Amino acid sequence: MINEKEKDMLLENKNVVVYGAGGAVGGAVARGFAHEGARVFLTGRNPDNVDTVAKEIAAAGGSVETAVVDALDEKSVAEHLDAVVADAGGIDVSFNAIGISPRGLQGIPFADLPVENFMRPVTTYAQAHFVTAKSAARHMIPRESGVIMMHTPEPARVSLPLVGGMSVGWAAMEALNRALSAEWAQHGVRSICLRTTGMVETPVIDVVYGLHADALGIGKDQFTAAATAMTHRKRPTTLAELTSVAVFLASDRASAMTGTVANLTGGLIVD
Repeated sequence: MINEKEKDMLLENKNVVVYGAGGAVGGAVARGFAHEGARVFLTGRNPDNVDTVAKEIAAAGGSVETAVVDALDEKSVAEHLDAVVADAGGIDVSFNAIGISPRGLQGIPFADLPVENFMRPVTTYAQAHFVTAKSAARHMIPRESGVIMMHTPEPARVSLPLVGGMSVGWAAMEALNRALSAEWAQHGVRSICLRTTGMVETPVIDVVYGLHADALGIGKDQFTAAATAMTHRKRPTTLAELTSVAVFLASDRASAMTGTVANLTGGLIVD
């Protein structure tokens, strides 16, 4: 039998940049990347949250560095990536996991939703993902290798009420994913999106389900049960499941996959 330590790590010698690394999704995937041998560069706007993840990775023997970077600011992103390349020699994977607070954006009927609140997730997600993808591609295209990755919840594809502009913003991300692949895959740069259900382990989903439950006049547990029942397997996507697929898709073993969405919704969406 092959000893666990003797197995080849999927991301050995890969340099990975994670945006929104202090959040639940960014942190979980960053830990997974590091576990599989990647050198991870964690970024976010809250240094305390990012440092917490970095300490966990370092304690497990991973290679990690941190920086305060605003994914909406092209200058901030570009300067950070220039520094990463100068130090590490290149960028192999860019994973953008930024999120925005759902308060004031979800659980509100369209007829009552202010225009600026509708537009906030649309413009924020589109800008942040374009900025980070464009900046990474500047370094990846000359090397003819790289992976751009993003994550969306199921309202990117399924029409659900009271989600506000979030569903439009997430759908825009998936459209951007396809467009990036159409232009960059010929240069060796793949673009991949991972789509999940709401993940009940994450603090943001606890807030989201509470907002929707309040709007519908039911308990949060009741809303959570209803959301879970919509999947074929009657349970939501877990962070561990998202992480394991993200690691595989970031690796060379998924070299034929680009311009697509990995469907991790457990049957809630059937392609």
